[in-house]
Amino acid sequence: MNRRAYNFNAGPAALPLEVLERAQSEFVDFRESGMSIMEMSHRGAIYESVHTEAQERLLSLLGNPKGYKVLFLQGGASTQFAMVPMNFLGQGQQANYVLTGSWAEKAVKESKLIGDTHIAASSEADNFMSLPNLDDISLSDNPAYLHMTSNETIGGIQFKQFPNTGSVPLICDMSSDILSRPLDVNQFGMIYAGAQKNLGPSGVTVVIAREDMITNSPKHLPTMLRYSTHTSNDSLYNTPPSFGIYMINEVLRWIQERGGLEGIQVQNREKAGLLYNAIDGSGGFYRGCVDAASRSDMNVTFRLESEELEKAFIKASEKEGFVGLKGHRSVGGLRASIYNAVPMESCKALVDFMEHFKQTHG
Repeated sequence: MNRRAYNFNAGPAALPLEVLERAQSEFVDFRESGMSIMEMSHRGAIYESVHTEAQERLLSLLGNPKGYKVLFLQGGASTQFAMVPMNFLGQGQQANYVLTGSWAEKAVKESKLIGDTHIAASSEADNFMSLPNLDDISLSDNPAYLHMTSNETIGGIQFKQFPNTGSVPLICDMSSDILSRPLDVNQFGMIYAGAQKNLGPSGVTVVIAREDMITNSPKHLPTMLRYSTHTSNDSLYNTPPSFGIYMINEVLRWIQERGGLEGIQVQNREKAGLLYNAIDGSGGFYRGCVDAASRSDMNVTFRLESEELEKAFIKASEKEGFVGLKGHRSVGGLRASIYNAVPMESCKALVDFMEHFKQTHG
């Protein structure tokens, strides 16, 4: 391998090189067991130590909030879209949602299959190119919870703050920006995230929830769709995605080694600032897609003056070793996903490429 690709994939996404190399060194013989962690029983002491360590390390990075439990589930955020209303939407209550883009829409769609669903705020009128004002969130008369999507991967918008919902649990899909910045977990009843952007490989879904919310799920639900099943069995009711959880633990270790969430936030803001400055300083050759106040630090979306020019940009970038810069098929355009593991060197290389492309095509 002459060099690593400049990986800007939206997910599965870049993993830290140091983590990959550590996993490579332990792949065949894990902790002198004579086998890979993928080969050993999830009931054995070696795997269970990794499992517990990952849970504890995650809570430690988040300041060890009292009364919260970490679950390692499967099925991605898409399964959580259904599990949330199934477990928390009671008779006579309404599920409340803030509608901000494609992933929030998918969550709302699933909720409507389960019960009464209320849109508490929406930026649909602006084609999801901005965020609703937190002061404009209007809860229903008897809200079971308020659900938000912290970062819309496709559109490229991100909440920098969250509302105080009082006694109404705030539930958040943080699949694409979890652990990218400091976070007060106590604001939330539950946070969930697919691992494949900032936490590890695909196949694991992380849930961080108040224990009082996930200990008494409705008994009529299928066993695997009850949070209480996984809570009472410490996420070991069925065989977990053990290698993915091992990788999450190593990514969490890597974050700790870089100054925790405060250190990671500094790096992420520098990377995002570098790209947005290149877009805004291009004299209109590149155009940011979303309102500047709503811009994501994780997914930088931008356009050129024509689809033909965008295609030429993608083709030329791929020849130079850039991967994943094509926008989502539902919206088109261009997108650079710059999650925690994307190094500053890749972002600098992209800015240099953007400048060269402008000079040769402007």
